[in-house]
Amino acid sequence: MSNPVTAIPPAPAAEVAAHYASRLSRETDCADVHAAFAQAGSATGGPGFVLLDVRGPSLYAKGHVPGALNLPRGKMTPRRMAEWPAGTLFVVYCAGPHCNGADKAALHLAELGLPVKVMIGGVTGWVDEGYRLSQTAD
Repeated sequence: MSNPVTAIPPAPAAEVAAHYASRLSRETDCADVHAAFAQAGSATGGPGFVLLDVRGPSLYAKGHVPGALNLPRGKMTPRRMAEWPAGTLFVVYCAGPHCNGADKAALHLAELGLPVKVMIGGVTGWVDEGYRLSQTAD
């Protein structure tokens, strides 16, 4: 008996594995970022990436992921990005699933030849996971 789930057969397991491995090479999530910062707190050298909040400064000031730097896409110039060592991994996020700012920033950084991942969920996902936001004084 066919239904909306079974009407289209699943892809072969090897194709599914390749698909999700590919996605994970481009994305991370709030829980993994949180865990990386927690581990870095007990070690030296940081979490192994630079976390960038790509929203505007006023939204960043109202609440951002602790440890994130505010760097909107328009300010991601080759000169600015050269401030970090070659090979630095950048993890970008925006407001959440309703926003494509992180995708645009990731595309821009990739076009600059830089390693990048998107933190899926953004601020919305961070809060949904029960993590706190930091605020910046105006």
